[in-house]
Amino acid sequence: MKNQKTSLIYKLILLFILLFSASAKAQIQKVEPPFWYAGMKNSELQIMFYGKNITQYEASVSNNVVIKNVEKTENPNYLFVTIDTKDVKASELIFSFKNNNKVAFKQKYVLKERRANSADRKSYDASDLIYLIMPDRFANGNPKNDSDVSLTEKGNRQDPSGRHGGDIEGIIKNLDYISSLGATTIWSTPLCEDNDKQHSYHTYGQSDVYKIDPRYGTNEDYARLSAEMHKKNMKLVMDYVTNHWGITHWMMKDIPTKTWFNQFETFTQTHHRREVITDIHASKIDQEVCVDGWFVPSMPDLNLRNPLVAKYLTQNAIWWIEFANLDGFRVDTYNYSDKTAMANWAKSITDEYPNFNIVGEIWMHNQANLAFWQKDSKIGAIENYNSNLPSVMDFTLQSQITSAFNENEPSWDNGLIKFYNNFAMDFLYPNTNNILVFSENHDTDRMNEKFKYDLPKYKLAMTLLATVRGIPQIYYGSEIGMGGDKGKGGDADIRQDFPGGWAGDKNNAFTKEGRTAEQTAYFDFSAKLFNWRKTNEAVHFGKMTHYIPENNTYVYFRYTDAKTVMVVFNNNAKEQVVKTNRFKENIKNYKSGKDVISGKTFDLTSEITLEPKSALVLELE
Repeated sequence: MKNQKTSLIYKLILLFILLFSASAKAQIQKVEPPFWYAGMKNSELQIMFYGKNITQYEASVSNNVVIKNVEKTENPNYLFVTIDTKDVKASELIFSFKNNNKVAFKQKYVLKERRANSADRKSYDASDLIYLIMPDRFANGNPKNDSDVSLTEKGNRQDPSGRHGGDIEGIIKNLDYISSLGATTIWSTPLCEDNDKQHSYHTYGQSDVYKIDPRYGTNEDYARLSAEMHKKNMKLVMDYVTNHWGITHWMMKDIPTKTWFNQFETFTQTHHRREVITDIHASKIDQEVCVDGWFVPSMPDLNLRNPLVAKYLTQNAIWWIEFANLDGFRVDTYNYSDKTAMANWAKSITDEYPNFNIVGEIWMHNQANLAFWQKDSKIGAIENYNSNLPSVMDFTLQSQITSAFNENEPSWDNGLIKFYNNFAMDFLYPNTNNILVFSENHDTDRMNEKFKYDLPKYKLAMTLLATVRGIPQIYYGSEIGMGGDKGKGGDADIRQDFPGGWAGDKNNAFTKEGRTAEQTAYFDFSAKLFNWRKTNEAVHFGKMTHYIPENNTYVYFRYTDAKTVMVVFNNNAKEQVVKTNRFKENIKNYKSGKDVISGKTFDLTSEITLEPKSALVLELE
């Protein structure tokens, strides 16, 4: 009888422990950041605890760690606890949550060791070539993850706007291909979870910013991609989104506070007229709608003026840098958010990582508007503003590339004069070496489509990107002649699958043997040009002198004290002869120049003959 009572008591105790453990586990549904790192320059860490009625509990933490602040909102399911990690070594902390002076449940929290020299990591710069990938459309390395039971949209390669199955494993398996092209850096469009019902493949409507979308892989796969790239001396750039999340983000089901997202009395979409941000005559309502309006109905607009939101996004960005050992950011829709909050966000990251490069998408076609947003801009200083943003994207140049090279007959403002006029405005920028230059990306018209698949025009465009100031970026597939018509097929048409990325593809352009003759012509030229670029510091950080175009020909020089590169364009449909006497200022005592593509040597003492629609990149000798 005694043994039966003992057994019954033991079972009751065990049941109580199990029930207590279950209730404690249910109490904390999410902790973000899920873990952190010891030894950060900014020692304050804001931890968000999410669970049913969690605000009724009082939080404390072990290891003599100081709680600096506990913030509650009108939503009782969120508790924001700020601790000071200064001098706290990598360890496991225990958070206790009390009610009526009794511990109701506990939560483990880990501070991890940082990598050696993490704060001093080198980022991408003008010596790099960035290769932009839409991961869903690049290569399917693991067909088993094409769909996921936890996510709504399933794999369907037959739907042009559906999920096609490209993933992180597909990128890893083709790193040698990307490297052989001469690319040193990969910018992938967002990889965090996007649980939209349809069109989720672009992943800009993220539903969990601490989790890689399972259809791409896992967080560990992303970290492995970074590690594999670093083995090959390549760099990984994350596409970060500060302006908005997706309508299916888990917080939309239980908003932390009514000011977490920007909201109007009725749905209001941004008018996209970002000129109002710097317009001294702009009305307040126009500025408000620009910054606080939603990008599209499925993308709730984040309110970075709320300190909780700003801290959340800053820590999320830093967490990914540490976790995945990232080399840089590209930030989507950068100037759609409050400009002061964005300046603070950028500064927080670059304070932590002084060499870390961040390029913002400032999709505007006026150099003054672009230059305003680069760090230490004298234009920004007019309004006592410093964005702290190291780099911007040169949309003015991008828009001119596909038009200028299509203009065979020059006029006062057509043809190659467009490039001269673009670079003549460089005095507006505080750092011209740190501007991203590109001819296309995942949102623009495909360059080859605009050129009507004219290989000579493609060569002209790539030669320009490879030799002007700034950081060149190319878009996946163009190097094998891929195109797509956005006007007819929408975004899906400019984001087609890379041939050979899927088992059973008839054409595998990832391999030399699998490429068609046309693909080979595009690829071989690109690889030769961009691999040469890796070796020549004059086109990385050298000075630039250019000459007013004549007869739709354009000449400029990139040079250092040790090296000089002369670039000559003929944009005409006919052969042109360029007299060299005009360029003595830069040719100096050089007698000849060797073309980096053909290997042919050209005499510089009198004149250079150029074939129709061609360019020469001459290393002066």
